[in-house]
Amino acid sequence: MDARLMAACPSDDTLHRARFPTLSAAGARMLDFMRDHPHAPIYRNHSGNRLLAHEIALARAFEDEIAHAGVGWTPGQLPGWVMPFVADAFATVPFYRALGSPPRRLDDLAPVSRADFAADIARFVPDHVEAGRLLQFLTTGTTGHPMVVASHPLVAARYAAFHKRALRRAGVVQTHGAGQVGVVLLGFQQHCFTYVSVLPTMDEVGLAKINLHPNDWRHPDDRARYLDAMAPEIVAGDPISLREYAALPCTVAPRAIISVSMTLHAGLRRLLEQRFDCPVLDIYSLNEVGPVGVHDEAAGGHLLLQPRLYVEILDRDGRPVAPGERGEITVTGGFNFCLPLLRYRTGDHAALAFGESGPVLAGLSGRRPVRYFGRGQWWNNIDVTRALRPLPLSHFTLHQSEDARLVLGLAQDCLACAPAARAALAPLFDSRALDIVAIVADDKVLQYTSDLAGALV
Repeated sequence: MDARLMAACPSDDTLHRARFPTLSAAGARMLDFMRDHPHAPIYRNHSGNRLLAHEIALARAFEDEIAHAGVGWTPGQLPGWVMPFVADAFATVPFYRALGSPPRRLDDLAPVSRADFAADIARFVPDHVEAGRLLQFLTTGTTGHPMVVASHPLVAARYAAFHKRALRRAGVVQTHGAGQVGVVLLGFQQHCFTYVSVLPTMDEVGLAKINLHPNDWRHPDDRARYLDAMAPEIVAGDPISLREYAALPCTVAPRAIISVSMTLHAGLRRLLEQRFDCPVLDIYSLNEVGPVGVHDEAAGGHLLLQPRLYVEILDRDGRPVAPGERGEITVTGGFNFCLPLLRYRTGDHAALAFGESGPVLAGLSGRRPVRYFGRGQWWNNIDVTRALRPLPLSHFTLHQSEDARLVLGLAQDCLACAPAARAALAPLFDSRALDIVAIVADDKVLQYTSDLAGALV
């Protein structure tokens, strides 16, 4: 190879130092332990915390701030930080600067959506963000537009602050540190980004992102053996991967399980709680916003987690709905300084309530509302969710065709629940018009769809 090209190509050691700028000898041993264990999966990717020494201190300070900060505002009264936040975005963000002067009221600002970010995410990144430190996350979701989310190593590290806040509400304070595995992130997909890392804010505790799909293992039995050997303090995943986790013959239980990305049904939550005898947290989170809320049965929904995230509920025309009414969750603020959010329409729907513990997203539905016709009337997709909630389903799909026939899709390992699912939906739909099939795809699926006129709300 030409010497100039060799000089331009970073060596493996250089890349390793870039991924782990402050890695100690103990941290390196932890990486080797997770990657080289005899029952380890086939790790297909590389990643790292990329935190510089001063950023570790900043991340720890942020965790302490979030642990003690109040979350909430008075109904009908805008938090004092919101309009200065808007003014700063209009001064530093190209997209907003092009709009002219900042609005006098938040209501005067037109909302933005995923489509705006997908068109040109760079226009939403503030001028002062150092390009050389930017990270990008490609997110496709189950609907909408594929897009890149601008981020930063410090932003990625800040996620833990909100997870710890949610865990603390469940009585769990993380204690693992050097020489232990703190977190295992689970996937269950045909293709999954997998890697090992360490968290310098927690004394280089180990973190592993693994795929439970058998394709990523030398032997299917290695999955349980590896998880037992890692003995992670916290296990996180979506309902699909967590259901697979519950089916494995693991003997070592985590102190808590965190479910993200998709709706966690009550039946699956109870199954996980009984299987592992630990708290199971359902956290509503988006790549663009980070962790938004944690489900709290007593509070009546998902309790907000971020002190500087203002939530509005808008109708389809962008107008605020009446208090307590359902609409699209729209957010302003956030902790990602690479992507200031001004009235960002998330595509998810809920009602906003206020309780003793703070603002709550009630009846959260992370998808576009779809109506289904059965037994002479329209049913909200929330009615379907509620009907199937008691069943231990990792995920499901429901489609109604133009002739009003319905197809309920269940994961292959959930087909035994088909009779119970049919019975649960009987009050809504004539069972003769309902077919139940296996979901072929392992990856995320679009849950609620319909070709019937009048179905999309």
